[in-house]
Amino acid sequence: MTVDELLDREAIRDCMYRYCRGIDRADEAALRSAYWEDASDCHGAYTGSAAGFIEQALAKLRTGGRRVHQVSNILIELHGDVAAVESCFLAFQSTAAAPTKATLLCGRYVDRFEKRQGEWRVAARTVVYDWIEERERPELAQDNSTLFGVRQPTGKVAPDDAIYGLRRGLL
Repeated sequence: MTVDELLDREAIRDCMYRYCRGIDRADEAALRSAYWEDASDCHGAYTGSAAGFIEQALAKLRTGGRRVHQVSNILIELHGDVAAVESCFLAFQSTAAAPTKATLLCGRYVDRFEKRQGEWRVAARTVVYDWIEERERPELAQDNSTLFGVRQPTGKVAPDDAIYGLRRGLL
């Protein structure tokens, strides 16, 4: 494996992590940076442009709720400036409309990545759901931000989350 291939693989992984931050923090810039402008997305009930998916997702994400997305087992097959990428995901979600309902989603992002002008992004995404589970969790309606008697920071949407404060302090 060449150094360029290692750099390409790391750029693709970084793009996947930006996508997760974008979804979890309702960060429009992070989400848009993960997709090419002409990208497509087949994401559960939604099939269409990635831009349309982002608009639809942000409208829901900005109303509240809790989200955690993690990706693993990122398998990357490089074919020049195109890559076939399969990434497993694990997501926990609740919404402001149903704050006591928790949804566990497990599956895979099956992505066609393209490298354009030296940058890797998703050109086409298909989300494959391998496990979906919904449960009532009444404790989610309570403020559970206290651990060991000490108030803890909780995740927020952009730009109010702790990561954005850290980033502003570094600039």
